[in-house]
Amino acid sequence: MTINRKNKSKGRRNFIHQASGALGAIAVVSAGWPLVDQMNPSKDVEALSKIEVDLTELAEGKSKTVMWRGKPLFIKHRTNEEIVEANNVKIEDLPDPQTDKERVKNPKYLVLVGVCTHLGCVPASDKGEYKGWFCPCHGSHYDTSGRIRKGPAPTNLEIPPYVFTDDNTILVG
Repeated sequence: MTINRKNKSKGRRNFIHQASGALGAIAVVSAGWPLVDQMNPSKDVEALSKIEVDLTELAEGKSKTVMWRGKPLFIKHRTNEEIVEANNVKIEDLPDPQTDKERVKNPKYLVLVGVCTHLGCVPASDKGEYKGWFCPCHGSHYDTSGRIRKGPAPTNLEIPPYVFTDDNTILVG
């Protein structure tokens, strides 16, 4: 009979230890959650991370610049000639090979972060040897798809995350 009492006593002790440990873990998580949650971005910061851009007033062949996350965003309504020219480039000739189809969701509109990938300058639109963008600071030339063609920039102009919410509106971010 004494053996049964010892086993029963051990079982209760183990249960009490496990229950105490579980309650302690719940208490730690409950106390720590506000600390972790306060590190999330505030609603006003989240609002700045996404912008909606209306493209109805953007004429074919023209560009529009808007600010997004403190950087210029270039949106170009490309002409058919610019689209054909971008598609006819030999990928092997590019320093940072990407097809035009990889860089656009709708061939009519090109959306780029307007920051040179060399040293962070802002390139000029519709300039340079390839009729795309030209960074006068160090001489980087980008084509009508925002791909680096000549100069010290190591990579193509960045494509931000975006979606078309309808035919004339994009949501960036």
